[in-house]
Amino acid sequence: MSNGMNPEQVGGNDLPEPFRVEITGGTIGTRVTIPSPIAGDVSGLWITIKNRSAAMEFPRYDDFINRVLCQNESIPGDDTGEPTPGDCANQNPRRVDRTLRQRKRQLLAPYHGVDTYNLLRAATEAFLLMECGVFLDETAEEAVGLEEFRLGESIDIDKAREYLTGYLEEHLGIKVLPYLKRIVDGALKGEPLIDSPYCFGIVRSRLTCPCLIELIWSYWLEEGMLVQSMNALTMRFQNRRSGAGDRDPLMHLELDSLRPVGNLLWGFLQDEIHRLTLGRRAYEYDHHYGLNLVGKAVPKLASADSRSRFLDAFHNLLYRCSVFFKEEANTMVIPDGFPLLNALKEVHLLLAEGMHNQYGDLPWTARVEMMIMQWLLARPEIRDFLRGRPMVPYSEGWMGQVDAMKTLQGWNPASITHFRNLAVFGEQVMLSIRFGNWNDEVSGDIAKAWAHYWKPEIQGYLHAYRAVTGVDLTVEPVNSVMPGLLLRDRLAASASSQSRTNG
Repeated sequence: MSNGMNPEQVGGNDLPEPFRVEITGGTIGTRVTIPSPIAGDVSGLWITIKNRSAAMEFPRYDDFINRVLCQNESIPGDDTGEPTPGDCANQNPRRVDRTLRQRKRQLLAPYHGVDTYNLLRAATEAFLLMECGVFLDETAEEAVGLEEFRLGESIDIDKAREYLTGYLEEHLGIKVLPYLKRIVDGALKGEPLIDSPYCFGIVRSRLTCPCLIELIWSYWLEEGMLVQSMNALTMRFQNRRSGAGDRDPLMHLELDSLRPVGNLLWGFLQDEIHRLTLGRRAYEYDHHYGLNLVGKAVPKLASADSRSRFLDAFHNLLYRCSVFFKEEANTMVIPDGFPLLNALKEVHLLLAEGMHNQYGDLPWTARVEMMIMQWLLARPEIRDFLRGRPMVPYSEGWMGQVDAMKTLQGWNPASITHFRNLAVFGEQVMLSIRFGNWNDEVSGDIAKAWAHYWKPEIQGYLHAYRAVTGVDLTVEPVNSVMPGLLLRDRLAASASSQSRTNG
């Protein structure tokens, strides 16, 4: 309408929410304005997942190692010797700092043997121990202020902690996640809480402070050739040829004996007997997510329990999210949250089925080992040897070296940046599904709030997945082919195209 009438004349003020009449340049029209869905207390868990993910990123880990092992600083944190109320029971910086200092004093010959590497591993485990639990620390203060666009309300660190406390439920006088309380009240009802790993009962720290890490982080970095890059480097370090041709691509690796990286690589190699094998990781990827690695070195699996339906369910959820985002952007449509809720419940149940046997230890161990690989690859000595492209804006110091190694070896040319994004975004989204109490949810509104909150991560995952596999998960039929097969086929197609060009 453009006849100069005012809203009262057309009944604009009588229109209910979320319908409103707006006047633009003398034109009166009606549009739908949908407010951001309000998540409430559960947003405390989502904020915590994002905060803990940021706390465990490589730049912070690298800074921790440099301060504690190079500059001999104490671990920052509460110096009272007791965890602060509301924090996890194992978040005790003073205790961890004391343990690391004792280990450092035990080193009699710090630049020979494996003691230096063992201390690096102990420091890495200490870092994860302090950062992976369900709590918010001072690192969240600035980031929480940016959450308003996700939550549809203003928020600060105090309100975020209030939401987290409100979301947690009480069990025997302690606060736990509702999902874990449901498990304890059901299958494990009546079992006592224990603090010693040798007694019968429920381990207190695993109930009150589950480690917010996912094995999918390790899976995507393994697909991105992090482990293979480290393997190639250590083979050449042992004077073993890593390439298939007459000359080793790493022929000119010469690490001088005056700097420490040679001794660290020595310790890394000598510790191989204690590290996870490729087969152990491959079996657990299959157990958690039904994901299989593809390659000559990958053993043929004979899995007893595979999440074969997981990839289809997860990709269906991502597709439902893309549909929701399109409908949400259309101001004339109010999107339905129930397809999202049903998809979330299905993924949640499949993730729960995989939380057995090695779940408590293998993701932790894989994370420790891959973080050490990142730190070693980020060393100046390795960076100077592999060189790479200095103008590429990598977000973490080890990434350029992996891409340089992939170029030297003729591996998958997709940038490690995409694989890193799949690892980080996939982990955050997966944690929000695994530890959410989705089985008890009956309203589609909470599913819409979840999708709205995690929209940047979901969109980032969809883009990165398309970049590395060539598959668009936002269209039907939803593609559920194993990512490893897609990566292999894409590499073969790229090699064939290159051969035709050179021929």
